[in-house]
Amino acid sequence: MRIGIPKEIKDFEYRVGTTPAGVHMLVAAGHEVCVESGAGAHIGFSDAHYQAAGARIVATAEAVYRCPMVVKVKEPQPAEIPLLKEGQVLFC
Repeated sequence: MRIGIPKEIKDFEYRVGTTPAGVHMLVAAGHEVCVESGAGAHIGFSDAHYQAAGARIVATAEAVYRCPMVVKVKEPQPAEIPLLKEGQVLFC
């Protein structure tokens, strides 16, 4: 399954849906993981950390929300709701 990890956009929310270690485990289990660029920057995880774990870095939230499953910390914010698709799995 393709799993998307977006950058959180809620004010003062610096966490991210999964760490590079989590990405490594998902990739090892056969999943493709797309991480929005800068998603883990506030907590010390660079795009390079995610790439080393096997993630593909994508430039936009729109690219992340094309994945059949999205993993994030907070509930979808008003700007993210139009990006959701019917049948998509949202884990937050």
